[in-house]
Amino acid sequence: MNKIRVHLDRKFSASYDIHIGRSILDRLALLLSKNGWGSRYFIVTDSRVARMHGDRVTGVLGGMGLKVEKIEFPAGETSKNIHTCIGLVEELVERGADRTSALIALGGGVVGDMTGLVASIFMRGIPYVQVPTTLLAQVDSGIGGKTGVDIPSAKNLLGTFHQPRAVFIDLDFLETLPPRDFTNGLAEIVKYGIIEDPGLLEDLRSGIEALRERDMKFLERIVSRSCRIKKGIVEIDETEKGLRRILNFGHTVGHAVEAESAFAVSHGEAVAMGMAAATILSEQLKYLSAEDRKDVLSVIRHVGLPDRIPAILDTGGILSRLKRDKKKEGENIHFVLLKKPGMPFVNGGVPLGLVSETIEAMKA
Repeated sequence: MNKIRVHLDRKFSASYDIHIGRSILDRLALLLSKNGWGSRYFIVTDSRVARMHGDRVTGVLGGMGLKVEKIEFPAGETSKNIHTCIGLVEELVERGADRTSALIALGGGVVGDMTGLVASIFMRGIPYVQVPTTLLAQVDSGIGGKTGVDIPSAKNLLGTFHQPRAVFIDLDFLETLPPRDFTNGLAEIVKYGIIEDPGLLEDLRSGIEALRERDMKFLERIVSRSCRIKKGIVEIDETEKGLRRILNFGHTVGHAVEAESAFAVSHGEAVAMGMAAATILSEQLKYLSAEDRKDVLSVIRHVGLPDRIPAILDTGGILSRLKRDKKKEGENIHFVLLKKPGMPFVNGGVPLGLVSETIEAMKA
């Protein structure tokens, strides 16, 4: 099992470990017993993950003598809202949770984001642990303490920064992950290669068969490498005031596409489209060479992700959602663009006319 320490030096008590391996739920139980973060643990999960893994995880933790209960909500991005959070809080109150309780986020990005938000505001903050079950959550959303829910007009507009006490990445969960969800996670791995580690892009190219076969040794290397990149950026900029903003590469257009599609386009697919848009914009604005643009887009396609935007989506609707992006400042919509793979930067504002032209050109 790999262990990666996230050092948050400003608040030493907020530092935590990322544990990566196979069949490590028993290690999670031991860690919870040893550290005593909660007198009672509430596993928060969605209906799909609860059906597949809920009883097994509850059984492993309960078998170690931990007091553990399960709370679930309907699966899907449409559940990621403040109303679901209030429902979770009311359920905790009804079951007698208090300041000595702790939460366990068992699921993908929606579960992790909402559990973190509830943990940050319930009784002004209680501990929680991330147990991500999707590839996307394992390499990205489960790490870094960003929490949030959607409102009808924008993604993740309500949220907090609340670091977990630990992250447990059990690669066994990936064996039951549907193909589309698995490919979704590759979008964030590709992103790390584009913004930080071009060598990772080469590994994805050469290891495409290992990816398709879900070779666990290869996946452990790729997941660990991605986690090290994410943790390194979080350590420097915990609350996204500077460097951490480069992690939004592809997310500006991506979030708008995802929301405009009413989440018919998945998060990973939308981020891939957003990365393609940001790459094309980088070339059009004379920052990126045509050769590098072709190279980046080829990797996105190579791993099975889309680099085109569905023609059915309204360009005006996408632009309207961009204007409500939480990362904008005044009238300026900031984009993370590229000078070359491994050299991203935050642009002060891209003309909306150029963005509109790019979206239209990208429509399949």
